[in-house]
Amino acid sequence: MSTFRLPDLGEGLAEAEIVEWHIKVGDHVRVDQPMVSVETAKAVVEVPAPFGGIVTALCGAPGDIVPTGAPLVEFDSGTVVGSMPATSEEEYVELGLVGGPRIRDSQRARAVPAARALAKSLGVDLAAVQGGGRAGLITLGDVLQHANIPAAANGGSAANGTSASPAARAIAAAGPTDGTVEPLRGVRRAMAQSMSQSRDQVAGSTVCDDADIHQWTQRGDYMLRLMRAMICAWRAEPALNAWYDPAAQARFLVAHVDLAIAVDTPGGLIVPVVRNIESKSPDELRAAVALQKEAAHRRSTPAEDLRDFTLMLSNFGTLAGRYGIPLVVPPAVAILGAGKVREDAVVVGGAVRAHRRMPLSLSFDHRCITGGEACRFLGAVITDLEKPD
Repeated sequence: MSTFRLPDLGEGLAEAEIVEWHIKVGDHVRVDQPMVSVETAKAVVEVPAPFGGIVTALCGAPGDIVPTGAPLVEFDSGTVVGSMPATSEEEYVELGLVGGPRIRDSQRARAVPAARALAKSLGVDLAAVQGGGRAGLITLGDVLQHANIPAAANGGSAANGTSASPAARAIAAAGPTDGTVEPLRGVRRAMAQSMSQSRDQVAGSTVCDDADIHQWTQRGDYMLRLMRAMICAWRAEPALNAWYDPAAQARFLVAHVDLAIAVDTPGGLIVPVVRNIESKSPDELRAAVALQKEAAHRRSTPAEDLRDFTLMLSNFGTLAGRYGIPLVVPPAVAILGAGKVREDAVVVGGAVRAHRRMPLSLSFDHRCITGGEACRFLGAVITDLEKPD
């Protein structure tokens, strides 16, 4: 018996969601045959078979979140290509994974983390709860049933025929029952994780100002001008195009600019990277941005285009908003946000005039970037933006 575990799909992420199985128990699979489609934080990818054999078990169902390194498919023959670190027994129990090893001789009730948290909030003794999961694992549903919380308070809707997940029932049990619970998955789940990382690891500070773009003759998409201005700012103040290592208390100033651009999609925020923007012509930048936006909307952004950015840009003004507090995602140390362009009353030569101005918000990691460095960077951005087309 051989077990194929979910490999690291190249994004440095800890998990993926099963979208669709392309095989079933009893199938004979060939090497490199697509076995399953999984959704990572940013894209849907197919996982191929690393070897041939007869499928004896599928370790999960569509919608399940599977940690990297957890069992995915079991075969009756073959050898796993590569080696994945085994997940500990306690992790298997806490995550409630199908196929996880059993814990023997343990005094602690076996429950998934959400069930343990819900039991604590409801004052339920897990030792008294009968687990209905695999090998007696206690699920959210078991805790709700033990607490005599009616199934009607499940966050779903009998009228539309949908059924709620245990997480939805848990949330609804503590609040209103006339809404819809949407578990965070894929892109939104990744956003929650990266924003939590930013909150926990970055000493964020933000400085704001405006660029007077009254001399521009062309209107519309300001992305290329913003990218050009950031290149100029990097050359004037390279400290913000860097990575910070808190363990070593050292920053690494990168000698090229890999710019992460925030793309709003129906599925959530995707942040692909345009590489080496300082070496690209305007036409090359335009083509690269268009390519990344298209891939983001199709959820086909390659994994290598979602990591290792050195600087970040959010052009949120295309939607709404004047100023903001963009959040830096480590190990990067800075992000520029551009707000909605509008006409302001400004004084020119002693007279009040209406000028178009672009509001700018620069957030930076104050652990390694000084206020002076940030202001010089922002000043250089403004200087370039205020030049004619």
